[in-house]
Amino acid sequence: MVIERGADIGMETSSRNSEVIHAGIYYPKGSLKAECCVSGREKLYEYLQSRSLPYRQCGKLIVATNDIQAEELERIASHAWDNGVDDLTIIDAAEAQLLEPALHATRALLSPSTGILDSHSYMVSLQGEAEDHGGVIAFKTEVVSGEVLPDGRTRLVCSGDEAATITANMVVNAAGLTAPALAGRIEGVPSEHVPEFYYAKGNYFSLSGSTPFSKLIYPVPEPGGLGVHLTLDMGGQARFGPDVQWVETLDYEVDPARGNSFYEAIRRYWPGLPDDSLVAGYSGIRPKISGPGQPNADFRIAGPEDHGVPGQVHLFGIESPGLTSSLAIADRVASLLN
Repeated sequence: MVIERGADIGMETSSRNSEVIHAGIYYPKGSLKAECCVSGREKLYEYLQSRSLPYRQCGKLIVATNDIQAEELERIASHAWDNGVDDLTIIDAAEAQLLEPALHATRALLSPSTGILDSHSYMVSLQGEAEDHGGVIAFKTEVVSGEVLPDGRTRLVCSGDEAATITANMVVNAAGLTAPALAGRIEGVPSEHVPEFYYAKGNYFSLSGSTPFSKLIYPVPEPGGLGVHLTLDMGGQARFGPDVQWVETLDYEVDPARGNSFYEAIRRYWPGLPDDSLVAGYSGIRPKISGPGQPNADFRIAGPEDHGVPGQVHLFGIESPGLTSSLAIADRVASLLN
């Protein structure tokens, strides 16, 4: 049984992102993010192709616009190689402009294994397969409390359209933004194994009109983030973002004024961006377990050997590249419960 507090699947983090299939370039060597992204990317492409789901392996260019950034591309490529991403190519300005005539770059790093997908179609497919295998999804239902019983099972108290108490041998806490709070509501889960959580809002702005780009365009990363990058949806619509806005509550409204700072950043690699062409799009909130000024935390997939509670796995801090990593994360969760 999947207990889902939303009225439909994936209404929070899973559907409020850039829908990018990441290659696994930036994450620290040996981290869960790096391992799950590289493995998950291959699994995801295979899954989408085998089920004829919409995706496009369009590739990505990480672009340098000055000599200092050009040197940084070498470091990024070396780091990616350590993570098992071995298909990157450094190209010069002329080669980059042949691929993307509207692009301004002194040098670029081409990632051919980066792509995009329709996250909703992917999630609907997963839902269908779960139901085909006897799974049930309880929508508009929330776990309000729980306890670990003496026999090692977990009792969950649920509220919703049909309030219920469920006793389970195995519980996977994949509640995303509220995973730490949910773990804290289950009596018997040691509090020292429940991390602090933070909300980092990312705002996206859409391009009014058509885009001249066929690939995703990322600037060289800067301290605090990956910079304002251009991504595409399956319909070819261009969007820019996300930025980073630390918030206390789950508020998805986009302030149009935040787009003003995007123009200068975008024009470093696309000088031809027209005035007044950015429109407030949508936002997502990252379920972070590291706060402002702290190093980005790795995924935390905590099984019985970590917290001592039999039959429970807690997924904390599953932000980007969580969508790309999803099938690899599922394999890891299953291995912890076997």
